[in-house]
Formats: sequence, structure tokens, C-alpha cells
Amino acid sequence: MKALLSYLSPKRYLPRSLFARSLLILVMPIVLIQIISTYVFFDRHWERMAGRLALAVAGEVAFLVERVEQDQSEAYLSELTQDTLKHMQLSIKYVEGGKIPPDPVRYYGRGDVIKRILSGELRYKLSRPYRILVDVEEKWIQVQVQLEDGALVVTSPERRLFSSSGYVFLLWMIGVSAVLLIVAVLFMRNQIRPIKRLAIAAERFGMGRDVPFFKIEGAREVRQAAKSFIEMRDRINKQIQQRTAMLAGVSHDLRTPLTRLKLQLEMMKPDKGNAQDIQEMKADIGDMERMINAYLQFAKGEGNEEMERVNLIDILNRLKQRFGRGEMTVHTGYDEDEIYLHLRPVAMERCLANILSNAGEYARNVWIDLAVDDEFIRVFIDDDGPGIAPESYEDVFKPFFREDKSRNTKTGGVGLGLPIAQDIILAHGGTIHLSKSPKSGLRVEILLPI
Repeated sequence: MKALLSYLSPKRYLPRSLFARSLLILVMPIVLIQIISTYVFFDRHWERMAGRLALAVAGEVAFLVERVEQDQSEAYLSELTQDTLKHMQLSIKYVEGGKIPPDPVRYYGRGDVIKRILSGELRYKLSRPYRILVDVEEKWIQVQVQLEDGALVVTSPERRLFSSSGYVFLLWMIGVSAVLLIVAVLFMRNQIRPIKRLAIAAERFGMGRDVPFFKIEGAREVRQAAKSFIEMRDRINKQIQQRTAMLAGVSHDLRTPLTRLKLQLEMMKPDKGNAQDIQEMKADIGDMERMINAYLQFAKGEGNEEMERVNLIDILNRLKQRFGRGEMTVHTGYDEDEIYLHLRPVAMERCLANILSNAGEYARNVWIDLAVDDEFIRVFIDDDGPGIAPESYEDVFKPFFREDKSRNTKTGGVGLGLPIAQDIILAHGGTIHLSKSPKSGLRVEILLPI
């Protein structure tokens, strides 16, 4: 039932773009006005006018029938024919002994509309059988009336019964509407263009690309939105720069005492009493350095690395060689040699390396595959490890989250590998999510826009 209501919903059939919807708002009133005006014109004006013209012609035909029935002499008919042609613009002919066939009732085209209107008036004026013939191409109308001793044929020009003002009115209305529509289309295109540029700029900025040539233009509301976008962009860039500068200082401040500790430990002479303690302290300092580097890497991102047009296949092949040297085997299922995207190459390689490194902690085999369509590229990374619980699929992207609740770095990292990967993918305008792998382990699916 819900699917049926969704199928019948008018929203399903509305255009998607703002330009098409705005154009529909402009076109629909014009179309409705034309329909209403046409109906009113033909129902009120044209039908009445045609009826009055038909009434006049029907009265003249009835008058001629009476005159011919009274006197059918050749001299009288000749005189009546001349007077009728001169004063009424009607041509008459009396066919002695003539018989007319019945008139078929069908009214479809313009000629049949004239027949319908004229027939309605003749029905009240004549008590004899009649037949109406209309020649639209030659523009004449013929009325054949059955008399007692013959048939009277009355021929009238079409202009006596039909006025071209209706067509002129329709052409004029359609022409004016077409001109208004063209003006509206040009106007709407100029109004929509700044909105479209704003949407493109926001999309590029969301993908991590710079938008240096974007400028404020358009209507007041659009200019206000564009101004707000530029201010937001500048605030975000300023915050990133401030965070990077602050973390660079934090990195220096934290590493300096660690370096002193390492030097002091190196200068200490181990003996039977402190050798074990010195080794444990060195291990602790090494863990602290790795954690500090991971924290700074997560917080700093990739700094000012610029977007480049990069072959994704080259990055994947380098990672395959790098991670295939150890105990883990990397399998590839793609056949493509070149897939070029606008990426930050160092950041993207670090993202994929984090995912492969995370898989290598628990699996012995990893499979990399691709799926390409018109808008996106999907990267699939599967492993044959134990996987993780489905309820933890979202939690693993939280900073410092680990399924192993201990903080022992020997059983895993510090919980920043996947958060860093997600941060990089989102900066490229993509998405990343986890699922159950067909290889029995974990599947990481990355969606990147082309």
C-alpha cells in the first residue's frame, strides 16, 4: 500500500532541478489561462457569432425556398438568381425532379462544425428534408433542399458562415505566450546560474578542492547565501591553519622531553640491577612516540597538500607490493590500468595503507577490487580475518576506539587508523563503511566521486 501511494504521489512526477520547477511555475499559469480563454472564446464568443451567421443564412434559404415553391417559371428563377447573387451573395439552382440523399450525421472537423451550427438553425426554419455539403479547400457551403417537384441548391461562400477571427485570436495568444515563455526562460536561466555555481562551489569545497574563482552574484538572497559560504570557507580554512600551527608546536614540545629521556637512557650504563628497567623504559618511550605521532597525524590531517589528477591504479599497485612483502598476501581483482581521479595522493595512499595495515593485524589474505560507473568508483577491500561485530561497525570510526579494551599497542594500534581513513575519504567527498565480507572476514567499501 505504501509503495502504491508513493507511485501515485504527484511529487514522483515533478521535475528535479530548480530551473525546471521554476519554469513549470511560470508555464502552468500561462497554459491554464490559454485553456480557459480558448474555452470561453469558443463557447461564448465564437459559437454565438457562428450561430448568428448561420441564423441569417438559414433565414435566407427559407425565404428562397418559399419563393421557389410559389413560382418555378424560368423567367422568375432567372431574375431571382440574379437578385440573390447580387444582394445576398448566394447562388441558387433549381433541379426539376431532383432527389437528395439523406445527410449523414457526423461532426468532427471545421467543416462539420459549420454543418452542425447551420443544421441546427435550418431545423427550425425548414420543414423539408435538406442536406449540407462543405468544401473547406474551395471555401464554399452548399445547402440542398428537397421540394415537392425537385430540389433547390443554394451555394454560399464560407465567409458568410465562418469568421477567421477565432484563428487570429488563437495565433495571437499562442504567439504572445511563446514570446513571454522565451523571456521567462532567459530570465530564469540568469537567476538560476548563480545558485548552480554556488552549489558547484559547495560541492567542490566538500570534496576538499579549492574554489578560488567563486564570486558573489545574483539576487539579494543568493548573494547573501554566497557571502555566507565564502565566510564559512574562510573560517574553516583559518581554523585548519590555526590547528596545524598549534599542533606543530605541541609536537615540538612533546618530542623534546622524550628526546632528552632517550638520551639519558642511552647514557645510562646497564647493570644487573637496572638492565630490565632500562629496556622497559625504552619500550615505553617508543610507545609514547608512536602514540604521539598517531595523535598528531589524526589531528593535523594532510596539511596543505593540493589536489592532483592521479591514477588510482598506481596507488593500489604500490600498496600491493608494499604489503605483499610480509606474511600477508594481497590479491587484486581489477583489470583496469588507468583510473584517473582528483585526489591528494599522499593522503589517499595513507588512507588505504591504514586499512590494509589494520587488515594485516588479523588476516593473512586481503582482496582489493573495483567497481566503476558514471559517477562513482567503489573500492572493495576484503580480508579473511575474524572480522568485527556488526554493532561495532560505526564505533570503529570513533577516535581511540578499539575492540580490544586494553591499551596494549602490541595487540593493535591506538584506535586512529580507521578514523584517519574516514577523515581522508570524507575530505575527498566520498564515503566509507564496513560490512560482512564474502571472504568470511571484514569488507571495507570506499565510494569516491569521479
